[in-house]
Amino acid sequence: MYRYEIGIKIKTSRKALGLTQKQLQEKTHVHKTTISEMENGRFTGSFDLFEKVLDAVELEFIVTKKIQRIPSLNEIQELFGDDN
Repeated sequence: MYRYEIGIKIKTSRKALGLTQKQLQEKTHVHKTTISEMENGRFTGSFDLFEKVLDAVELEFIVTKKIQRIPSLNEIQELFGDDN
């Protein structure tokens, strides 16, 4: 999962719980600027801070084995804009 997608999940869950970024800051002791960076997919800080915020918005990281696959010819052509 990409940082941007994680951020969307954090923001959606925070709002569903009726929390502002400021309230989440007070609950987690993670600065609201950092929370904003997480929600916008720009956070590159510690896993510890992510854990605090995720726990507060009732989310968790789940690690799974990465699935490797070879793209189809159509996917490759779309990627490079090849109309042939």
